[in-house]
Amino acid sequence: MWTLSGFADEISPDFETQCAHARSLGLEYIEFRSAWDTNVLDLDDQQLERAVEILDRHGLKVSSIGSPIGKIGIHDPIDPHLERAQQAVDVAHVFGAPFVRIFSFFMPDGEDPDSHRDEVIERMRALADVAEEGDLTFLHENEKKIYGDIPRRCADILESVDSSRLRAAWDSANFVQCGLRPYSEGYAQIRPYLEYIQVKDARLSDGEVVVTGEGDGELRETLDALVADGFDGFFSLEPHLSATHELGGFSGPELFTEAHAAFTSLLKEKGIPYQ
Repeated sequence: MWTLSGFADEISPDFETQCAHARSLGLEYIEFRSAWDTNVLDLDDQQLERAVEILDRHGLKVSSIGSPIGKIGIHDPIDPHLERAQQAVDVAHVFGAPFVRIFSFFMPDGEDPDSHRDEVIERMRALADVAEEGDLTFLHENEKKIYGDIPRRCADILESVDSSRLRAAWDSANFVQCGLRPYSEGYAQIRPYLEYIQVKDARLSDGEVVVTGEGDGELRETLDALVADGFDGFFSLEPHLSATHELGGFSGPELFTEAHAAFTSLLKEKGIPYQ
């Protein structure tokens, strides 16, 4: 049984509104990235307590912390960032979330990412240590302009670090925006490490994010392969249909509902059960 979740801050900056709308769609989980225009890692203790109360009242759980860990330059100091990663672990425990999303560092403009490989692997190993000590799993998301932007480098990170606490989050739209066909050019390499799917689609022609199934993200092929492989995990809606900003992306209630309807229709079309 596949489980739906979603970046609820794409619905509204207000956390109460996020949770109420997510629940109205039948979601039992959300991915927590920000609330009240504040990244989840920057919420104070009072705000965290309030968020827990709101989640409980709406009968929602947290599938993952949508952290910005790893969204720094490869030459930026790592020690303060490791402390922030520990903070992400602590926040995940507050919400009982099993996962924290992370990234593999922005590359300098005009430089070959492969020239920074060894430093990336060393840093990702240090992040995996934080996850192991915290008894949860960090999910590396493929993102534009970081080292792990394409399947080969994503697989390199995961294979080289070789930690059961560092796994892959799959974002098909980000692969498309790197000029790739995700399933055709990446699925086989990343599947051994894949634990979490972010539901987003985009067009190869211009990189624009579009409603699930209307772009070149090869969602249908990917879903078929996941069924055949016996995948059992989270699918987190991250529509990005209205805007992108420093906290992530935004869709609004109507477009988020449209994204939910498009994806669940695709699941129903293929006879895939979900909750």
